[in-house]
Amino acid sequence: MSNPVRVKICGVTNRQLMQEVGNAGAQYAGLVFFEKSPRSLTLNQARSIALEAPTGLAKVALVVNPSDSFLEHLTAEVPLDMIQLHGSEPPQRVTEIKQKTGLPVMKAIGVAAQNDLKKLDIYATVADQLMVDAKPPKDALLPGGNGFAFDWSLLQGRHWTGPWMLAGGLNPENVAQAIAITGAQQIDVSSGVEIRPGEKDVQKIKDFVRAAQTHSVAAI
Repeated sequence: MSNPVRVKICGVTNRQLMQEVGNAGAQYAGLVFFEKSPRSLTLNQARSIALEAPTGLAKVALVVNPSDSFLEHLTAEVPLDMIQLHGSEPPQRVTEIKQKTGLPVMKAIGVAAQNDLKKLDIYATVADQLMVDAKPPKDALLPGGNGFAFDWSLLQGRHWTGPWMLAGGLNPENVAQAIAITGAQQIDVSSGVEIRPGEKDVQKIKDFVRAAQTHSVAAI
């Protein structure tokens, strides 16, 4: 038995693109709330876009060290299915956000070397999902979506109690290899399906989803 790899397209910036992401066969659509990102949205923009999501497409809010006040406004204004934490939120904060929002939480962890994997074991006990992302360079403005990959072999043979998603430097050309090496059953992409920062290419999205889902991995 094998399950098709589940795909998240992050950085959806308009209503038409939300529809295209669903039509391409993705399971998650990411909405970014981080002002330094070229994909960042206002709450009003995000609400309009989220309302266009086809049935079954999970709407994920990417936030970075969010305040309680922002989360309250976010969840009141935008119909969401999940919160993605992409900052330096400690495990206790992950638990608090789950309780305050009533939504499942995905915690992104940057990986560059073996030592970084320890954090994944810690956050696996509190987060509903993990995102294993490339650790951004020290001078990077963005916590993710930088187009950098990490050594995928670090994840060979690794298992966590809950679902996890692979991110960082993925594109239609390398996603099959990444899945083969890591055994990932969920994949995230942003800059790898863009023409330029913040501008998605629909054909690249379709190619990415097809490449990822063609290379399913054995169900665990």
